[in-house]
Amino acid sequence: MTRNQWEQAEAGVTRKIHPPGQNMMMMEVVFEPEAEGASHSHPHEQLTYCLEGELIFTIDGKEQKIVQGDSLHIPSQAVHGVKAVTKSRLLDIFNPLREDLLNRE
Repeated sequence: MTRNQWEQAEAGVTRKIHPPGQNMMMMEVVFEPEAEGASHSHPHEQLTYCLEGELIFTIDGKEQKIVQGDSLHIPSQAVHGVKAVTKSRLLDIFNPLREDLLNRE
């Protein structure tokens, strides 16, 4: 997979995986209004920072709204998903590396 290029992740959601470090990585994600990131979980700890917009995260069944300048922590194995209220952009940081994203063809 080519890093540092935008790709379609889900309907209305594009992402760019930045070149990783040794133990952590970051990914920029853009959401069109009303676009959703499907609920999922992974063993990686995640920090997300809202660069623009307004989104509603559901983490282990609890909703949390974030807006530009807010950040939140998603623990390892937490079931989480997100819906954009407005056009939005996130910066996600993962530790350890998301090999499932980095090693795709």
